[in-house]
Amino acid sequence: VQLQASGGGLVQAGDSLRLSCTASTRAVSNNAMGWFRQAPGKERDFVASIMWNGGGAFYADSVKGRFTISRDYAAKTMYLQMSGLTPEDTAVYYCAAARGARSGSSRSDYNYWGQGTQVTVSS
Repeated sequence: VQLQASGGGLVQAGDSLRLSCTASTRAVSNNAMGWFRQAPGKERDFVASIMWNGGGAFYADSVKGRFTISRDYAAKTMYLQMSGLTPEDTAVYYCAAARGARSGSSRSDYNYWGQGTQVTVSS
C-alpha cells in the first residue's frame, strides 16, 4: 500500500489550502485514516482522523474549527481542507492509514504512511 500526499505549498496567513492523500489500492479503503504534521525540531503530531465510512471525524484542539477532514471512498482519496492558516501551521503534513476501521490519535494506531507534503504559512 502506498499513500501519496499532495497539495502543500506556500501561503499567507489567513489563506486556505486543501491537501489530498490517495491510496494506491483499495486495501485500506475500509481502514480509518488520518493526518499528522511535523514542524522542524518537533515530534510528529496528530491533526485529524476519519473512519472508513467518512464518519467519526476527530480533530486536534489546535485545528478544530479551521480544518475539515473528509474522504472519497470511490476515489480512494482523503482530504484535509485547511482554512484560517497561521504560521504555527507550518509543517510537513503526513497522511496515514490505520490498522483497522477505528481511528485514533496516536502514531502507533497507523501502519501506512505517505511521504509528506510541505505546508508553509508566512505572516
